[in-house]
Amino acid sequence: MFFIKGRLMFGLDARFLVITLLLIVVPIVIFCTNVARNVLHEFLTYNVVYVILAVTILFTIYVLVLLFLTSTRDPGIVPRNSHPLEEEICYNSSVPVDASGRHTPIPPLPRTKEVFVNGFSVTVKYCDTCQIYRPPRCLHCSVCDNCVERFDHHCHWLGQCIGLRNYRYFFLLVSSSALLCIFIFAMSALNIKFVMDDYGTLWKTMKESLASVILMVYSFIFFWFAGGLTCFHLYLIGRNQTTYEKCRRRADNMQNVYDRGCFGNFLEVFCTKTKSSRYNFQAYVQEETPMRI
Repeated sequence: MFFIKGRLMFGLDARFLVITLLLIVVPIVIFCTNVARNVLHEFLTYNVVYVILAVTILFTIYVLVLLFLTSTRDPGIVPRNSHPLEEEICYNSSVPVDASGRHTPIPPLPRTKEVFVNGFSVTVKYCDTCQIYRPPRCLHCSVCDNCVERFDHHCHWLGQCIGLRNYRYFFLLVSSSALLCIFIFAMSALNIKFVMDDYGTLWKTMKESLASVILMVYSFIFFWFAGGLTCFHLYLIGRNQTTYEKCRRRADNMQNVYDRGCFGNFLEVFCTKTKSSRYNFQAYVQEETPMRI
């Protein structure tokens, strides 16, 4: 799906992005309108609470920007072949004839071919849907129905594939979300401490600061989700692997030909220039002339 004349591109299941957006925004609104207000009462003579509010709002905006950058950009889609190569042996009147008058058969197209990456031979497969030989580390996403360079996985929470052009933003989004969960958990726990100092008993404290209790439970659960993903992808980045390659090599025991060493792998992900899109989504569709056989 495209918006603003092709400047924004969403996946086919972009409706789930609304749920993700609510999971981020709603807890922050509850925190700012309830928890932060109670903390304001405790720090009435200080400006600490205003710093807490500013950090919360700025950090949330940063997470939302990363969410926007991850879910609205081309993940690295490889264009389809508009004139597919012949894959079957054809014998018909349109096929050229040789000197003896017999039709010349078109040789079958190989399903795989070998290319060299860092001095190692890598097998690339032919994609029947896109009618191309997939570049190394490219995979056809069954949800988006596109071949994506350096395909990591399809994220339903973002409604978008994670690939070559948005993996960096995806990792920053996940890791920043984990830090935001820690921050909300800590501030909610601080508020509960203040309330307990006033009421003395845990039960009365929970009744008076129900929002803080809910936010603590919520942020604790989602921290394990976001924090676990952060640790997993830190491991993958250090080894220069994708999620798909990690799962596949566990079964096939394949050699990683893309590993440049831990430091070099992190430089590749975070310090290299993002590759330009292979598509110009704002261009007009050109009418193609039929191929002559």
